[in-house]
Amino acid sequence: MQPSEMVMNPKQVFLSVLIFGVAGLLLFMYLQVWIEEQHTGRVEKRGEQKVTPGWGPVKYLQPVPRIMSTEKIQEHITNQNPKFHMPEDVREKRENLLLNSERSTRVLTKTSHSQGRDQALRNTTGSPTEKWIEEHQGAKTLFNKFSKMNWPVDIHPLNKSLVKDNKWKKTDETQEKRRSFLQEFCKKYGGVSRHQSHLSNTVSRIYVEDKHKILYCEVPKAGCSNWKRILMVLNGLASSAYNISHDAVHYGKHLKKLDSFDLKGIYTRLNTYTKAVFVRDPMERLVSAFRDKFEHPNSYYHPVFGRAIIKKYRPNACEEALINGSGVKFKEFIHYLLDSHRPVGMDIHWEKVSKLCYPCLINYDFVGKFETLEEDANYFLQMIGAPKELKFPNFKDRHSSDERTNAQVVRQYLKDLTTTERQLIYDFYYLDYLMFNYTTPFL
Repeated sequence: MQPSEMVMNPKQVFLSVLIFGVAGLLLFMYLQVWIEEQHTGRVEKRGEQKVTPGWGPVKYLQPVPRIMSTEKIQEHITNQNPKFHMPEDVREKRENLLLNSERSTRVLTKTSHSQGRDQALRNTTGSPTEKWIEEHQGAKTLFNKFSKMNWPVDIHPLNKSLVKDNKWKKTDETQEKRRSFLQEFCKKYGGVSRHQSHLSNTVSRIYVEDKHKILYCEVPKAGCSNWKRILMVLNGLASSAYNISHDAVHYGKHLKKLDSFDLKGIYTRLNTYTKAVFVRDPMERLVSAFRDKFEHPNSYYHPVFGRAIIKKYRPNACEEALINGSGVKFKEFIHYLLDSHRPVGMDIHWEKVSKLCYPCLINYDFVGKFETLEEDANYFLQMIGAPKELKFPNFKDRHSSDERTNAQVVRQYLKDLTTTERQLIYDFYYLDYLMFNYTTPFL
């Protein structure tokens, strides 16, 4: 064929362009319809939230009663994915909370607090757990026996034979009420079926002290640094909790975690050791985490979280702030927390306790609270037979000159937020408020 014969005449060129143009238009129309359908689905999902009649305006600093059906709470607990995600990897999908909207807050809505359904608990066959077992243990028989556990792990009565002092009577009564409340909550809302879960991921925040047979689930900003010091002393790694530095506690890798054991070791300890968790008012814990990580120099949180937060949530940010990530404002931090498309993932310091320690999957024998930390901790130490001279340290781990985060401090931070934003924070931590019987005085 001659080159001259390969040249298309104008009519052919016109037809070709017309065909490609029509095809492109059809593709554009299809994509537009698909996008609208996706958007409509999200709007309809939000539209399913029913307004609770009869509520007046939400008053600042007044308790706000909430109504949520058993099915909704049960769905949230059942759909928890126990896999703990590290900050760089987490990309949780949550319902768009419309932070910038100024919608009316005169009514409380019956919301779905799952905030984007996590995957339902599933069998471990073919999962990373199976690979973990085969790589680190090499025994399929043991995997078949222990990898599919029934949840929750059975609770057993506390051994109080070592508690001789009558001064702990009131503390003991409070403890029994907390345990019963959590147990009844999980029984009521956790469903009748006993779930199966990825065991190694569910216990990734639990520390082990074998001598006194203790399992402690770490909840950051709820006294965890001093609890790790106590565990180090009980393990014989230090003579006094007051002589252990912050870096030794958090970066020394002196303590064992439950997920470092094989499945038989995990299963045995869960069913024979005393399991403890210490929690804190969710709003106080959140403000404490913000103050610690963003109001003081920090070589990790400023460049990793600070830069991403400032870039997305601060219009016309200066170049210096975009480079070093310092100076994040509390309102910007809250926008990040509640954003369904966070520029950087979650972190254990502000993650929900229900997703750190799974209290409806693991029946904790002891539920301590930061609000009564020293009293609860010393009672627990006496109960497990710790040395008499060992007392829970009451010093502030870092920034000792700063005022402790309390209700008054929290009020100052919440003043900068709209009523809608305060309500959404409460919605975010709703399950923690419910599980541990915390009131909501800051809305």
